Amino acid sequence: MLNNSYWSEQYQANNTYWNAGSITAPLKEYFDGIEDKNIKILIPGVGHGHELLYLYRNGFTNVTAIDIAAEALEHIRIEAADFPLDHLILGDFFEHQGAYDLIVEQTFFCSLQPELRVNYVEKMSQLLADKGRLVGLLFDDCFKTEGPPFGGSLVEYQQLFEPRMHIQKLETAYNSIKPRAGRELFIIIERKND
Repeated sequence: MLNNSYWSEQYQANNTYWNAGSITAPLKEYFDGIEDKNIKILIPGVGHGHELLYLYRNGFTNVTAIDIAAEALEHIRIEAADFPLDHLILGDFFEHQGAYDLIVEQTFFCSLQPELRVNYVEKMSQLLADKGRLVGLLFDDCFKTEGPPFGGSLVEYQQLFEPRMHIQKLETAYNSIKPRAGRELFIIIERKND
């Protein structure tokens, strides 16, 4: 199991290969199109927090981040000392409670062992408010090395999400960062109403 000790060790060893260095273009473009800056946003597996920092610095007032590694949250505290500490949660995503208008997916899904993917979809469905959206990027690549990251494919994601959620967009991202070009899918997935 990839637990908090595993992820803390990755940060301590500066082995943060998933870090893109800044917010990625697909998410920046999506965020720039959001008019209501008061929506409730969750960023699970926040990592270095590039998406959180971008949202916060651009006036989004209700952003919450959760990570299992204290080092990730400490990085955000340093980068944005005035960010509300009660919106930085050290804990297990699968135990988190709340209702969000938007959940941001940026390398969290691929950090989870594949046997947790059904649980991920179930938890996303629980955490999204009515008409809430899961937006972000998923790898469209079945990596040849043992993960993380753990890859996947468009067909796999369709089969995984369609029973519980409505897929609005699941397509190759046209503006991925160079190392991920042609290997990322941009997603907009909406919670199905019960």
